[in-house]
Amino acid sequence: MEIGIYTFAETTPDVRTGRTVSAARRLRDLLEEIELADQVGLDVFGVGEHHRPDYAVSAPAVVLAAAAERTKRIRLTSAVTVLSSDDPVRVFQDFATLDLLSGGRAEIMAGRGSFIESYPLFGQDLHDYDELFAEKLDLLLALRAGERVTWSGSGRHRAPIHDRGVYPRPLQDPLPVWVAVGGTPQSVVRAGTLGLPLALAIIGGAPERFVPLVELYRESARRAGHDPARLPVGINSHGFVAESAGAAVEAAWPPYHDVMGRIGRERGWPPPTRARFDAERSPRGALLVGSPREVVEKILFEHELFGMQRMLIQLTVGTMPHDQVMRAIELLGTEVAPAVRRALAGGRGSAAASG
Repeated sequence: MEIGIYTFAETTPDVRTGRTVSAARRLRDLLEEIELADQVGLDVFGVGEHHRPDYAVSAPAVVLAAAAERTKRIRLTSAVTVLSSDDPVRVFQDFATLDLLSGGRAEIMAGRGSFIESYPLFGQDLHDYDELFAEKLDLLLALRAGERVTWSGSGRHRAPIHDRGVYPRPLQDPLPVWVAVGGTPQSVVRAGTLGLPLALAIIGGAPERFVPLVELYRESARRAGHDPARLPVGINSHGFVAESAGAAVEAAWPPYHDVMGRIGRERGWPPPTRARFDAERSPRGALLVGSPREVVEKILFEHELFGMQRMLIQLTVGTMPHDQVMRAIELLGTEVAPAVRRALAGGRGSAAASG
């Protein structure tokens, strides 16, 4: 199983000091984090796309291209590309370029986005939220299928393309495209029907409640003529690892409380509580916050549920000191990932992927 990290590169005040790092400083720190993740043997690093003042990355491909020059083997993915408000031609060109620079390590994780700022920014109507994604994903897949493209779509959201070449072409054929979903059954069905890898976000509640979605994904793939055993499933969740459970909680809870509280106020969610946080980091909760042993056990528990091929952890849910993040990356790569791999090689886990 691949184990990695994703981040949104927060630029919010540190709740302990009140200080806010600049976007320039945060991006330099992010490159160090990706470089370390590569050095300690992690498999994937994902960078999100946002168009808000509290996040430093609005152009993931640019950041990942810089990281490509400082890394050797780690796969570099968006997490996510807000495809609905972007032009698929430019997205494909950006990530094809990244693929060439990285020696074939680029991926696109396409989604509709958890925030809406990009829609008015790029002149899109939120009423077309799902239709935009479906049409632009269709074009993106046509672009990766061949050098010369003829595509018409619905004619509502993007002008047709008539026998045009799109360059450069990536090293990987095809360039990996994952569909990122947050729990919508229609999105899961779409990914399975298209035969695309699924990245499922589980950031709250009992992971067991997402099992029917993964089963729906695999059944949709099967009905469309795809072999579910050949389609990877990834789980994206919040977490943090430190030498002890107490140290992990002490580091993760204050920024988690801050950022989830702010987002909750925007969306009408109840404020986060310490009791809820502790329940979420329990053995059957969604948060992977704890000692290396606890995080290993949580990953193995979710593998028994889903039989997934990839686990990505968002270590910085809110601004955290760079040195703590670097230590968490080190522990994830040197202790957590090897222990998970040993356990799975020894037969612990599930055959859920073949079900």
